[in-house]
Amino acid sequence: MLMRIIAVGHKMPAWVTLGFQDYAKRIGSGFQLQLCEITLEKRTKGSDIARLIERESEKIIAAIKPNHVVVALDRQGKLRSTEQLAHQLQNWQTEGRSIDWIIGGPDGLSPTCLQKAHVQWSLSPLTLPHPLVRVILAEQLYRAISILQHHPYHRF
Repeated sequence: MLMRIIAVGHKMPAWVTLGFQDYAKRIGSGFQLQLCEITLEKRTKGSDIARLIERESEKIIAAIKPNHVVVALDRQGKLRSTEQLAHQLQNWQTEGRSIDWIIGGPDGLSPTCLQKAHVQWSLSPLTLPHPLVRVILAEQLYRAISILQHHPYHRF
């Protein structure tokens, strides 16, 4: 099963890159995690933020693969437990689906981008920095897959 994280932002701090790569490497057989970075639009004091978000979202939409399930990560999305994530991944894998997870920039995703998503999920009601979200998502995907593979990583 191919899972892609489409995230706004590039040239991340080393800890973000290393964190993502570590979890992507750990993901077990039958699953593959890739990162597709979208260039952040330059923000200045007088920038039209809504227009910048729309441009970033256009790039995200262009990067989405046809026939992939699209999951938008948004603070207003539905909260899920790791066990629910594992169950959903198992269902998508059984259906032969691939997934594109989308993460907006510092100002979020446009309404157009959110409408393109099949599902909107929230990692937390807290506002998280977008570089950190890609690491948290990679870890949660690894954790959910470890549940499916009966690996001892996930414990309470």
